[in-house]
Amino acid sequence: MQWTAPVETHAGQVRELTIGSGEKALTMGGEDILPLHFFDEGSSPNPPGFALEVWDVEPKGWAEWVLEPFGDVVRDPVKWAQKCVDFGADLVCLKLMSTDPAGEDASPDEAASLTKRVAEAIAVPLIVYGSGDEKKDAQVLPRVAEICQGLNLLLGPVVKENHEEVGKAALLHGHRLIAQSPLDINLMKELNVRLCKFAPPERIVIDPLSSALGYGMEYTFTIMERTKQAGVVSRDAMTQMPIIADLGTECWKTKEAKESKEQGLAWEGITALSLLLAGANILVLRHPETLRVLKELISPEGIRDKG
Repeated sequence: MQWTAPVETHAGQVRELTIGSGEKALTMGGEDILPLHFFDEGSSPNPPGFALEVWDVEPKGWAEWVLEPFGDVVRDPVKWAQKCVDFGADLVCLKLMSTDPAGEDASPDEAASLTKRVAEAIAVPLIVYGSGDEKKDAQVLPRVAEICQGLNLLLGPVVKENHEEVGKAALLHGHRLIAQSPLDINLMKELNVRLCKFAPPERIVIDPLSSALGYGMEYTFTIMERTKQAGVVSRDAMTQMPIIADLGTECWKTKEAKESKEQGLAWEGITALSLLLAGANILVLRHPETLRVLKELISPEGIRDKG
């Protein structure tokens, strides 16, 4: 007797979200199957998007093999972002580290002006993260949203403490939101409920925080997996947003990644692949070699080759 694999059909669907405008527009989400379950009844119309990370200041303390592919352009965020596009990035993720009050404490106007120059210089959508200081981000990100009106950025992190200031400003000027919560599905849903009081859910991306292989990645995997299953299988409206995994920073600060290039690439690559399997729709990487390998791996040809 011939055995036929069971086929599942799910009632829920991840909302589609578009970042960028015009020819730069990129749509994420839309799947009504679980990650890579191409054998089930349903579809995943938009492939995962891979971003490369750019800082608005020259990074200190990065391993030489991370900086090597970019050369001197790490001193110029605009050229650095353009180099990321040359390497094949679907998106660029600009991190406004200069605005950190514990560092250079750059002004909101400086950050907004630079963000606009980067966004206009690249042919792909732009993701923008503040420094992570909730009070300073509440000053910086609304100004970025205003100056970059019409560019349809993906802007964050929007957290519980500043969600109204950042969220309302981003929406007013036509951007999408990164809702960030600390690795807890209940806190994530609570933040999304707060945001959805004034924000359409189709303009929100979930950032549950990402960990690296061997440094809590299993917990990150579980949160992402539960989020995706709740949205697709259980039709939970507050988990039906695309997911972003900002994993490059976490991977390359591990002692293993700093010991050798080969270990670093393995650490980032395995973490990224794991979070793809968990349900991430957007992955932020740091090394272009990881980008190349992952895009090759999940291409239709790559999937066929793997069986």
